[in-house]
Order: sequence, then structure tokens, then C-alpha cells
Amino acid sequence: MKVQPEPRFDHPPRTWSHRLGAILWPSFFAAGVATMVFFAMVDPLQLRDITFHEWEISREAGYTIGFFLFWSATVSSSLFTWILLRPGSRFNPPRKSKEQG
Repeated sequence: MKVQPEPRFDHPPRTWSHRLGAILWPSFFAAGVATMVFFAMVDPLQLRDITFHEWEISREAGYTIGFFLFWSATVSSSLFTWILLRPGSRFNPPRKSKEQG
């Protein structure tokens, strides 16, 4: 009877700082670009008057809220991409060959 060697992964595991950096940095950059493009055409005060006219939100607070909304959208996109790109060898056990029975 043959002893099965330990399964080898496609690449070594990454640290949490690498994982977070790979998700947060591109999403931060994309959120910054999206914020600049969006607010180049939309005034936060006019947007407030259309949506939440009873709230006292300054222009700077509108920019901040908009940035964090864009960042949350791009973080979820980056996280979903990271989940889809993980190697299958980490989750699927190796298949048995016909010789092993």
C-alpha cells in the first residue's frame, strides 16, 4: 500500500496583511477615482436637497459619505474577485486515481 504524500498547494499561503492589501488598496484607488469623476458632475449640496433635504450635511461631509459609499462598493468587488481567484487545491481534496481504488 502506497503512502500518499501531503497535497501540495499552488503557492504558499499569504499573510493577512497581503490579503488585506490586495483587497483594500485597489478598491481605495478605484473609490478615489470614482469619487472625483462623480463629484466633478454632481454637487453634494444639490444631491442632499434632492434626497435628504431635512438633513444638515456640509459639502465636505457629502464628499466623505460619497467616498465611503464608493469604497464599500469597490471593496465588495475586490473581495468577490479575491474569493473567485483562490486556488481550488486549497478546498478540494486530491482525487483518487483508479490504481488507488
